[in-house]
Amino acid sequence: MPHVSFLGIATVTAAAFLVPLVLGFFPRLRIPSVVVEIMAGIVLGPSVLGWVTVDPPIQILSLIGLATLLFLGGLEIEFEHLKGKPLQLASVGFLISLVLGGLVAFGLKATNIIEAPLFIAIVLSATALGVIIPILKDSGQIANEFGQLVVAGASISDFGTVILLSLFFSREAKSTSSQLLLLGGFGLLAIAIVMFATRVGRSQGISTVLLRLQDTTAQIRVRGAVLLLVALVAVAEKLGLETILGAFMAGAILTLVDRNQAVTHPQFRTKLEAIGFGVFVPVFFVTSGLKFNLRALLASPSSLAQVPIFLLALLVVRGLPAWIYKSLVGPRRAIAAGLLQAANLSFIVAAVQIGTELKLINEASGAALVATALMSVLIFPLAAGMVLRGGEPPDGPAAGEAAPRGAH
Repeated sequence: MPHVSFLGIATVTAAAFLVPLVLGFFPRLRIPSVVVEIMAGIVLGPSVLGWVTVDPPIQILSLIGLATLLFLGGLEIEFEHLKGKPLQLASVGFLISLVLGGLVAFGLKATNIIEAPLFIAIVLSATALGVIIPILKDSGQIANEFGQLVVAGASISDFGTVILLSLFFSREAKSTSSQLLLLGGFGLLAIAIVMFATRVGRSQGISTVLLRLQDTTAQIRVRGAVLLLVALVAVAEKLGLETILGAFMAGAILTLVDRNQAVTHPQFRTKLEAIGFGVFVPVFFVTSGLKFNLRALLASPSSLAQVPIFLLALLVVRGLPAWIYKSLVGPRRAIAAGLLQAANLSFIVAAVQIGTELKLINEASGAALVATALMSVLIFPLAAGMVLRGGEPPDGPAAGEAAPRGAH
């Protein structure tokens, strides 16, 4: 058996523990924990102190963390909000974002700032659903028309960008037509799983057994969720699709089929979040910091200049389309919705890893995109809160509270 050192992963988990703990002592400091976790990884990694490098244990736990993060992102989708006028406006808004993303990306390509305009257009069209949901919940606006509209827009954005990234930029070299065929097959599989799980869930015998085993050492519902996650990731990988699609679809499927959790198993989602945000997801974010090439970013003035350009591009691509919400929620809330939609973190981090592996972007540009994502979740939600409150500082979640979900 090859020697495996646990010193690196011990340092990473120590950082993951200390960051939210320290932030907890400064409740008025509204910095999402995930931002500081990535910054901690940058400091500990080769870019600054050089104390930790990404070895096999860290890499494996980080990959599991990424899959778990996308799985929990799928769980956050509020399907009950995806209906009626909010769904129509959110869908049109996302289509406008794709058009604007294409225009902006090809404009950046024409000025030699980027090399892969389609990839950048997809990246700019995403929204951090995990940042938006806790902010709306803590401000008491998740259930009103404004909250439903924003969640619908973010959910469609999450679905759309994950699918588009899998379709056009899989690590496996296949034509777009074959990828589309495989994607369709994967979608049919997902539908079949939903139908099967829904039918099985109506069985009184199976429901009784699940209820009896769910809080024992069997933790049968948690094991079933893990099986669903791993199985769909494995299928996506086997088909040559991006594994993030499998993870995200697993969470979305579980959300669809698990409708009565508040009655029979109210702790189920809490258990899944405890495993994800308590174990694997922080490792992914700290590892993202370890991989962050700060030296390449600082050594290239042109790459450093990309950060404000990308930040403005996010605001244009995801912020401007929210103006069509004005007819439903008014101009002030439409502006706030645009600012919330412009926040993007975990999708950019995941996409940058894919983009660098496929040589769509270089390390400096990837670092610029990650830096942009960090700034977007620091600036835009805070600005949105101020807009909603007429310019007053928001009384939203403290640093450590919204941090776990500030990932997607």
